[in-house]
Amino acid sequence: MIPDPASAAASGPSKLNKSSSQAEKNPSGAVNNSEDESGNENRRRRGRRRKRTHKEVENVTSEKAESGRGSVGKDNVCRRKRAHAEAVTLFDVISMGPSAMRAVIDGWKEAYAEDRDAALLDLVGFFVRCCGCKGVVTAEMCHAKGDSKAMDKMVDELVEDSDEVAGLQSQKFLAFPWILTFTWPTHADSSEYPLIQPAPRGRRFHSELCDFVRMLVCRCRRSLIFDGYLMTALVSLLSHLSDSRVRAFRHTCTLAAVKLLSSLIDVAVSLSTSVEKSPKLQQAQRPSRQKTQAERALQEVEEVREKRAELERTMDVIFKAVFLKRYRDVHPEIRSLCVEELALWMRRYSSVFLTDTYLKYMDWMSYDKIPDVRLKCVFGLQSFYGDPVLLPELDLFTGRFKDRLIAMTLDKDNEVAFQTMRLLLLISKTCEDVLSADDYELLLRLVYCSQRPLAATAGELLFFRLLSADEAAANNRDEKSQEEAHKRQSFARLKALLEFYQNSKLHAHVVYLVDSLWDCSGGLLKDWPAITSLLLQDPHSPSPGTGLTREEEALLAEVALASVRQASEGPTLAGRSGAKKVMSSREKKVQLDDCATLTQHFLTVLPHLLAKFSARWDVVASLMRIPQYFLPESPAAQNTQSVSRLLADIGLVLEAHADGGVPEAASRSFLRLCAEESSWGPTARPARDSMVRGWVEHLQVLLTDSPEGSIFSADEEQTGDILVTLKKLCAFHNCHDLSCWNLFDLLSPLLPVHGGQEGPPPQEEAECQRLQLRVLSEASHRCLSHADHSVRRQAFLGVCDVLSAHSYQRRVRHPTSWSPLPYTPTPKLQMALLNFVCKNVFVDADCDRQSEAGRHAEKEKEKEDEDEEMPEDLDGRRRMLAAYCKLVLRGVLDMSMAADIFTFYVKYHRDFGDIIKETVHRSRLVDKLESTRALVLSLQQPFARLERERDAGGPPPVRRGVRTLGGLKELAKRLALTFGDLVKLRECVVLIHRSGIEFVFLDFGRSAPAFLPYLSVLAEFSSKLLKPDKRTVLAYLQKHTSERAADLREERWQPLLYYRGSLLAEGDAAGSHGSSDRKRSGRSNPAKNKREGTKSYGPLSPAETQVGRDHCLSPSFYLVILSSTSTRHEREALVNKRRPTQPTRSPCDDEDAVEVEN
Repeated sequence: MIPDPASAAASGPSKLNKSSSQAEKNPSGAVNNSEDESGNENRRRRGRRRKRTHKEVENVTSEKAESGRGSVGKDNVCRRKRAHAEAVTLFDVISMGPSAMRAVIDGWKEAYAEDRDAALLDLVGFFVRCCGCKGVVTAEMCHAKGDSKAMDKMVDELVEDSDEVAGLQSQKFLAFPWILTFTWPTHADSSEYPLIQPAPRGRRFHSELCDFVRMLVCRCRRSLIFDGYLMTALVSLLSHLSDSRVRAFRHTCTLAAVKLLSSLIDVAVSLSTSVEKSPKLQQAQRPSRQKTQAERALQEVEEVREKRAELERTMDVIFKAVFLKRYRDVHPEIRSLCVEELALWMRRYSSVFLTDTYLKYMDWMSYDKIPDVRLKCVFGLQSFYGDPVLLPELDLFTGRFKDRLIAMTLDKDNEVAFQTMRLLLLISKTCEDVLSADDYELLLRLVYCSQRPLAATAGELLFFRLLSADEAAANNRDEKSQEEAHKRQSFARLKALLEFYQNSKLHAHVVYLVDSLWDCSGGLLKDWPAITSLLLQDPHSPSPGTGLTREEEALLAEVALASVRQASEGPTLAGRSGAKKVMSSREKKVQLDDCATLTQHFLTVLPHLLAKFSARWDVVASLMRIPQYFLPESPAAQNTQSVSRLLADIGLVLEAHADGGVPEAASRSFLRLCAEESSWGPTARPARDSMVRGWVEHLQVLLTDSPEGSIFSADEEQTGDILVTLKKLCAFHNCHDLSCWNLFDLLSPLLPVHGGQEGPPPQEEAECQRLQLRVLSEASHRCLSHADHSVRRQAFLGVCDVLSAHSYQRRVRHPTSWSPLPYTPTPKLQMALLNFVCKNVFVDADCDRQSEAGRHAEKEKEKEDEDEEMPEDLDGRRRMLAAYCKLVLRGVLDMSMAADIFTFYVKYHRDFGDIIKETVHRSRLVDKLESTRALVLSLQQPFARLERERDAGGPPPVRRGVRTLGGLKELAKRLALTFGDLVKLRECVVLIHRSGIEFVFLDFGRSAPAFLPYLSVLAEFSSKLLKPDKRTVLAYLQKHTSERAADLREERWQPLLYYRGSLLAEGDAAGSHGSSDRKRSGRSNPAKNKREGTKSYGPLSPAETQVGRDHCLSPSFYLVILSSTSTRHEREALVNKRRPTQPTRSPCDDEDAVEVEN
């Protein structure tokens, strides 16, 4: 029997001692557990040695406790002594601190000097306990020391054994000259061991084990590690245990082995240092002593070199026996540990390890599928390139694996990509001409990426590569003043920045480029005097290289606006993550100082800029946004003369421009300046009111003529003037309260006249609104087929916005007020909207622009003209798709109208996957069963279409979300991943399986159904079924197949067998819902398998279960899919389908199972 773990730990060393003495007596090598005289004598010697060790530990602790006085202090010391007296193993002292660990190791050294076999077995027991093995360790001597073949044969025969009666399992290992037998209980959990304990205990044990190995080598560095016995046995033990099938042995002993190699490297480095210092010491000695001590010094140097060579051989053995096997281990923690220590070896002992033989492992591990392993590789390479001494050894590695490093900047793990970018930045600074111009072009594109840490590092590379290139030239110039030199340098950098942005042609938003450069070149971007001086400079200036083109002026104005926004609001951009969310007090102070600086500067300079660029709407649109970032409480606001001048210039610009975003920019700036808490309000509010009053009075003059009848008439010039004034009023109406000017009464002549009634009743007004909706919808329907694409696009967005607003108005109406009458778009309009989305949103340019063989030249020309009219910008297509999805989610369109949208989820996952996925999730919040029916339709309708096309033999259409059965399976797999909470959505999953079975076996006779391959698509959802639901669905499947299936062994029935196997699977995530998914490593227990037996499922039999008809699908649902009419007729039938009533639910035998339709 196995003793208690605590008693086993206390008696472990004595048993090891006893077994070692008995092994010397027994020539056969068997283990004898009887207490003979040799065992008693060995235990007496071991007891004396323990007493000496415990005395040293007690002395260390008692010296720390001598400062205490009184009886309490004495009691504490006594308790500590008793606690240390109980700790009789090396495993128990590693948590007592460095002093106690040092004392125990010194005691172990003395014990090793007396009896090295017994002391070595104590060390073996320590490593076994560190692995979490709480059993008993016995040993027998290996007598085949000289016969290597016999030893290899014996190692091959060391296998695991188990005792079913006693409940024990054992395993043998060879730790020359011992054969160790580890015995532990069968029920012991091998997946729990000290290294993987929850934090912080696991981290603390990791540190303590590493400290013990390091201190053991450090205290034995003088003699014991060179005796040829200790290191041989220790390396043999760790190498064999690190190759075990048990994860605990493999992980712990791999850590101990690599730390042992690291400690040996420290010893080898110190020996190399002493060899290098020896010639210098000989030269420093007096000439009289050089002859007498020359031979002795040479002999000492030769001994040191021999020791170093012996250590290198030992390190090579550890590397080949442990690292070469474990750097490919199945567990990522072990692989990460190996690559981290390999980088440490290369850095500390570069003369041996920093070669191409070892560097190749760093590159191989950079392809690991676990991000942490790749990250450790990058950290190791950063330490190499950061040391100038190691750079000459990395030339070949850099040239050979440079492409892999560049590719890792696009790693799916953000931290790996960020650290790789830092590595390449370090390479570009330390190694010249390593990265080519094409490499820099790929790397500098990352300034526009969505992750701010990666973008900021790419911005630092951009600043180092381009923007700082003119710094040395500017410093070498002989200028009359430093200010002029700084101005020229800033101009050169700004022009280089503008040139980079224009040449990249990757992004249309300068704000992301400014955010990427902010951390490294904030001084340049916050040099607003230099920026404004460059804008105010004459384009035809005689100074060479300082003039700007019109495009550069507009771009520099955007840079100025982006830098002002960055200084005022910080790095918070839409679409970019990873920025620091909480600012420190120092950062807040810097932000306030920057806001005060930019406010003071632009208050005086901005009027000059507006006056110069008053005719350029693209420049003034950026300049007029700057005042909204002024400091609200600024002393500069007291300068009313400057503020009035700025506001007057803004008014003059508004008089000249009504397009290009200029009114919106001015409106937002006035909104910030006219705020109640702002110090700019007393001056800004009268200026705003004066401008609005002027526009209203001008509009009153234009509308003096009364309308003729019910139609307002005006000439072209007057109509244009009215339109310009309305644009300005609309921009200010969106941000400011203009109710005091009564704009509704002023603009009412422009609206249709209500037949002479001043105030129609609420019911008539509701009917009028519905009539207007119908008229607008019909007009928009006609415009969807307009020749001009811009008209079609605006008509689509307009009708979607109006229908969404009408639906929202009905949902948020006040109970006491009148409510809009319901309006449902006609089926033709619904189909027109769906066709417009499929045709104009899901555009595959490569496929659409390729002409098929045999197509006429006229059709090709028409197709090219049509493609030219299609929207090229991705943002516009995303807005159209989002507008259509809003109609579905708000109930304007039937939920089934989203089925065709779901079919494009995989094909256009990169561009529209987030919108489609969000539509799926929100539709479940509206009605999860209707959403599931739409999802089912998105799978069954393409499958039926594929079957018809396969029978007809024609090619699939180009614009189609799913073209093959494999694509349909991938779509099903992606849609299955959208099911999160399987308990809440269990009815939806069962509905998918039930409708799929009915879809396949509808009108099923003796022959195989035509849609039988659909079961392979349906099997993708089997993992989302709970165990009770799997049994219910399986019974429902048997009901449809058991009586009418002829022979399931035929090849045509393979999809059915595959689907049934997915329902019988027990290892799915959903199948094991609520149970632990932790799997035991190593071999399975044969005794346990024998007791439990092997589960087997017999042939299917009919299931007699009572089932309900809850949530059934109407017959028209399948008629839509199975009909042979065109796609347009199918969709119209789907829109007009009649919803089934909800029948009553009948009881089911299994209470946990979701009911299935009979």
